[in-house]
Amino acid sequence: MATAVAEGVVVLKFPSPSSFRKVIRNPNHLPTRPSSTPPPLFALRDRRRRFSLVVSAASPSSSSSLISEDNPKLGPLSLGHSTRPHFPILHQEVNGSKLVYLDNAATSQKPTIVVKALQNYYEAYNSNVHRGIHFLSAKATDEFELARKKVAAFINAADSREIVFTRNATEAINLVAYSWGLLNLRPGDEVILTIAEHHSAIVPWQLAAQKTGAVLKFVSLNEDEFPDTEKLREMLSRKTKIVVVHHVSNVLASILPVDEIVGWAHDVGAKVLVDACQSVPHMVVDVQSLNADFLVASSHKMCGPTGIGFLYGKSELLSAMPPFLGGGEMISDVYLDHSTYAEPPSRFEAGTPAIGEAIGLGAAIDYLSGIGMQKIHDYEVEMSNYLYESLRTIPNIHIYGPMPSQTVQRAALCSFNIEDIHPTDIATFLDQQHGVAIRSGHHCAQPLHRYLGVNASARASLHLYNTKEDVDDFIKSLKDTVSFFSSFK
Repeated sequence: MATAVAEGVVVLKFPSPSSFRKVIRNPNHLPTRPSSTPPPLFALRDRRRRFSLVVSAASPSSSSSLISEDNPKLGPLSLGHSTRPHFPILHQEVNGSKLVYLDNAATSQKPTIVVKALQNYYEAYNSNVHRGIHFLSAKATDEFELARKKVAAFINAADSREIVFTRNATEAINLVAYSWGLLNLRPGDEVILTIAEHHSAIVPWQLAAQKTGAVLKFVSLNEDEFPDTEKLREMLSRKTKIVVVHHVSNVLASILPVDEIVGWAHDVGAKVLVDACQSVPHMVVDVQSLNADFLVASSHKMCGPTGIGFLYGKSELLSAMPPFLGGGEMISDVYLDHSTYAEPPSRFEAGTPAIGEAIGLGAAIDYLSGIGMQKIHDYEVEMSNYLYESLRTIPNIHIYGPMPSQTVQRAALCSFNIEDIHPTDIATFLDQQHGVAIRSGHHCAQPLHRYLGVNASARASLHLYNTKEDVDDFIKSLKDTVSFFSSFK
């Protein structure tokens, strides 16, 4: 039971490290599962955690001097050091240790500018959009549509009407699968994906294939644990109707040559949908340069609010697609026996949208654009290499995905396993004993993990506000974790 003991501090009682040893030595606590990976020793069975949690809401004011990049005492500051003061959540203690947040591939943290944009909407001009003529509604509509224009400019869409706001990237993929897919797929048609796709990019096309008789074909990995793009090229034929690929893998950290894949697909008359959830927040993404037909991304991974994402679609494709959901906003005229529909993007935005969240996404884009996406990417490439090389110092570790080189770039994340230690135990111990937040599990990529021969992996992922000190703290804590579990062998 949580007990507030001081302003900004919450304390939950938890077992000492010695009690961990009792749990581990008691075989009754060990779950059984058919797997080559050892079961987690103190995996969390539910979300009601019984371990200690101490969260201290420390003020970020002590870090305010780091905003300048020419601090005479510290010298030139990294991008991580200069942006950390913009993220209040990072300035706290968890379980008695400084928080080290390395779960950015799951969700990013939000800068103050985004939080204030949300607060300002609800405090100053909260109203529904498109439907009212009064001041508040007009203001809300202007800011909502301005956010759409910001998204369009951010990915270099030709027109803001090519941007459809959705609840998240998952809904955006479902929109394409149900609207474009059910309209265009026929029995025997082929949809090509890779086995490294997120579940959100696989399941909607499974459902569409079941309804249409289309066939899903999957590209495996090459010897470097990189999706085999040459095999993908060989699989393309006139039967191929759409290729669904990630831009950056959330497990392998591989970056696919999307522009080349788009060219190959178009040569056989196929469309391409790009899952850009792990690329749009971290690098320059230009949809006109890529020539992708559809592209999806999610706000919460790019320093924006949860509950909103977007679909980019070429104008001629969106105009030919039927509605995905029915109701308000998406109609032109409604009669008792039929309805006519609005032009895109309104056709695909039924009901009251996530207005505040869209405005918050616009603020996040302002923030990222103010720094510069190329600058963010360059910094994260440096951090990616540092993370990878630091992890390689851990004995008996396997890091999934291609090895970085002068010709191969990895995204700023590493999924890994350590021999004889379950990834859930690693993540739990790091959190409880060191305040380090990483992810463990299948990362919504079960087919990929099965291909790799494991049930789960641990994953550390970085964003622009992470520093080499974060990585150093993580590696030091990980070595302690390995030492702890190794002591029971």
